[in-house]
Amino acid sequence: MRGPAKTYRDLVVWQKARRTVSLLYRTTATFPREERYNLTSQIRRSAVSIPSNVAEGFGRRTQREFLRFLLISRGSLFEVETQLTLAMDQGFINDKDYERATASVEEVERLLEALIDKVESKV
Repeated sequence: MRGPAKTYRDLVVWQKARRTVSLLYRTTATFPREERYNLTSQIRRSAVSIPSNVAEGFGRRTQREFLRFLLISRGSLFEVETQLTLAMDQGFINDKDYERATASVEEVERLLEALIDKVESKV
């Protein structure tokens, strides 16, 4: 992205988080059926929360509010990281899919941290 974002869709972190949601939906589709309303659902809800909070915060009137929603998004991202580890512990996800998912989540984390730092400097 060049220049200031005109909409939340212009934010690279939102774009990458959106792709991560799709990846996590595909990954959790292979989880055991009995996990549909447990870990599968939790990972999906936490993942969806990441770009959703970036978008909601972008739509707020102040940098302080934007920052608050970015921090909520970061919390959801950490939830996803933990939930993926728990899924690995339970044998619901293989090494290759775990590495792919965590790499995607870590990329979003780096972008989100950079945006948080930028917004914090303006508050």
